[in-house]
Amino acid sequence: MGVAHTSNGSGQWSRRGVLAALGAVPAVVLTGRSGSANASEGAPRKTASSTTKSRTKTFVGHVTPEAGCTSGVGMPVSINFTHRVTNKAAVEEAITVTAEPAVEVVGHWFSDTRLDFRPETYWASGTTIRLNLRLKDVEGAAGVHGVQCEDVTFHIGREQISTIDLDSMEMTVMREGATVATYPVTGGDADHPTWSGIMVISERRKQTRMKSSTVGLGDEYDIPDVPHAQRLTTSGTFIHGNYWASRSAFGHENTSHGCVGLCDAKGGNDRSKDGYKFYESSMLGDVVIVENSGEETVDAANGLNGWNLSWEEWKEGSAL
Repeated sequence: MGVAHTSNGSGQWSRRGVLAALGAVPAVVLTGRSGSANASEGAPRKTASSTTKSRTKTFVGHVTPEAGCTSGVGMPVSINFTHRVTNKAAVEEAITVTAEPAVEVVGHWFSDTRLDFRPETYWASGTTIRLNLRLKDVEGAAGVHGVQCEDVTFHIGREQISTIDLDSMEMTVMREGATVATYPVTGGDADHPTWSGIMVISERRKQTRMKSSTVGLGDEYDIPDVPHAQRLTTSGTFIHGNYWASRSAFGHENTSHGCVGLCDAKGGNDRSKDGYKFYESSMLGDVVIVENSGEETVDAANGLNGWNLSWEEWKEGSAL
């Protein structure tokens, strides 16, 4: 079976509840819908290199993605602040995001602690993005001042956009506008449909644990070695390898608890398997679009998924 995930047992996401913003925490401890991902097996936190220690009356911003990385075309600049920001205009004005080749980049506040930046459409392949944080002495809230001056540069790699049609149960992978692969998949079943909409890969793990008891599903499953897991939402939607489902399910039946599964092998070392191939061809920031899932569009704040907002809606979220 396929599974969706949480990362600890301290809380559960309702399927249609209000979605919290990412928060200034590592991706591996974010909660999800139907299982768990063991934080001890995850990749390191993707933030900039700031080590400034926040204090009661100061704040800093933790940046995604990390400096110097190469990301897919869907990667926004996402900043999570260590204190609630009420003076949003002053904080946003102290932050600049520029791109080469040049393109208009606009900020959008998802909450008092999260500010993302993106252009109107996906970044062009080969773009260099520069973030300048000049928060030192900026009053983010009454009596709370920034203590951070930091520059972050990252790069955009090749364009890869994968579209999953859960009616036909097939994923088509496009790279630079050309089809490079198609894979049969299994998605969420009628009781646990997969979110629809545009999603961005925000975390990648070659192997992780997924456990149903973390979301109140008892002992239904506890899979210690799910291969090739790539996070699509904060609430726990992944696209991952699946070695336990019948091969006949892929391309023919949606059987999961909300994730998208590709045929894979236990241990994740079989290069001939679809799960292995897709994982190896992917990177953080790649775009995955889900269609015909029977579920509503994923909330734009649920992961790095602001592309689900129109450009006009996005710009309305700026404080400037």
